[in-house]
Amino acid sequence: MTLTVAIVAPGSMGAGVGKRLTENGVAVLTSLAGRSAASEKRAREAGMRAVDDAQLMEADFLLSIVPPGEALALAQRLSPVLTAANRKPVYADCNAVSPATQKKIAEVIAATGAPFVGAGIIGPPPKPGSANTKIYASGPAAGSLTKLNNYGLIVRVLEGPLTAAAALKMSYAGITKGFTALGAAMMLAATREGADEALKAELAESQQALLGFLNRQTPNMYGKAYRWVAELDEIASFVGADLPEHEMLAAAARLYERIAADFEGEKKDIGTLDAFVGK
Repeated sequence: MTLTVAIVAPGSMGAGVGKRLTENGVAVLTSLAGRSAASEKRAREAGMRAVDDAQLMEADFLLSIVPPGEALALAQRLSPVLTAANRKPVYADCNAVSPATQKKIAEVIAATGAPFVGAGIIGPPPKPGSANTKIYASGPAAGSLTKLNNYGLIVRVLEGPLTAAAALKMSYAGITKGFTALGAAMMLAATREGADEALKAELAESQQALLGFLNRQTPNMYGKAYRWVAELDEIASFVGADLPEHEMLAAAARLYERIAADFEGEKKDIGTLDAFVGK
């Protein structure tokens, strides 16, 4: 029997995971409700089949892969059809949300009777031949998700609570995306004060690895900044509202908010960053 996986939604990551699965013989369903023409194109190119919400329940697994600000709303939207389904898919929340948010999602899904897996994706959308995208999974039903290892994905089960994978994702993304925000802030500040060339030269001399990271990550960040706003807010919540680092990560979210607006507008800050990293 062909394995069937539902992925909502066909954004860059969802479509990338979907394509990896279809290339390995999996029937992949998706929803295009409220999605853009670009999403429709990604789904088609990935070999995903668009169906209504009730038909999503025909899947063996349902992977929620949406912007973090939409993760709870998706669970709430699918709750009635999950409750009505006689055969319920395993619902895996694969989003960059805090453990507290994931617990809310788990509560919504638990009420439907569907098995729930807390998950988190580390790495870029899968590319042909790549093996640098991993899905970490936790919770009592996490072992069931390892079946996807037979179909081109890399699933790793974590010991610990239901939200262990969410905590890992928050910690990892807090480092990588938090450092990218800090680097961008300092590059912009150095440029405003005329110290950009000196900073670049010193980084090249004493911090080659960090400069290499910034040169790679900064240009890749512009088009993703709008998605990273909610993610950094989730990370800020994860570290704790009563700790000073909460404000540090919340400030990174506001920086990404500004860069996202600049990316859609004058590209003033983006031009400055491009000049620094030599793009």
